Amino acid sequence: MAASYFERIDRHRYKPTPHASGAWDPDELHFSPLAGLVVHAIDQYRAERPPSGLLLSRISFDILGRLALDEYEIHVESIRPGRTIELLEAVVCVADRPVVRARAWLLTEVDTSAVAGGAETRLTPPDRLASESMASTWRGGHCASIDIRPVEPSRPGRATAWISTDLDLVAGEPCSPVASYAALIDTANGIAVRRPPTEWMFPNVDLTIHLHRQPAGRWVGLDTTVVFGPTGLGLTSSVLHDVHGPVGQAQQTLTVRPLPG
Repeated sequence: MAASYFERIDRHRYKPTPHASGAWDPDELHFSPLAGLVVHAIDQYRAERPPSGLLLSRISFDILGRLALDEYEIHVESIRPGRTIELLEAVVCVADRPVVRARAWLLTEVDTSAVAGGAETRLTPPDRLASESMASTWRGGHCASIDIRPVEPSRPGRATAWISTDLDLVAGEPCSPVASYAALIDTANGIAVRRPPTEWMFPNVDLTIHLHRQPAGRWVGLDTTVVFGPTGLGLTSSVLHDVHGPVGQAQQTLTVRPLPG
């Protein structure tokens, strides 16, 4: 298999490799690498325009339907242009059908180091921790590609761990640190399992990422809590880290239901 999650077909189209297959159904795409691909497409769109000096502050993804292991087409446009604040929208299609809509807020870069603070706690570095496999709990090529290193023993609905991968996001293409980082965040819903996925389904219908600092390095730290409510709703909440400390937060809305039979 190719050592990447996607291969480029043309300017806007990409083909997933088996490494991108999903955890709930190996015949579907795992959303995590697709989120990174959307950020990569946004980076490509911005590279074709004059430099703006804007930084990604928030990106939200709404998953509109089944993510097939098929060709993906991504188009990006600016829906709120500005010199200091801009809002971009990316639409992801399969066979001309929108399957994901994403919106990204870009904010101007300013030196605020004199007043920076409020997020000081660092996780134990990943090079001091032992690797584990996600394959004992989850199926699919994406989970098999993940190096997970728990910071402490997990318990139902609660886990803190580092994750990384040796795979490229797009074959033969350099990707920004933010795109590579975003390609792993959706994995959070699978590291703090509250109920066995052989008995219950709890897929997410969205992902929202807020950043107060641009992430760096190949490791994503996830300090994750999963809550199930009494009426079929759930929420996965993660404090996001790199090896230098916290970088932001992520939220995933879950639809919780028992598996048939």
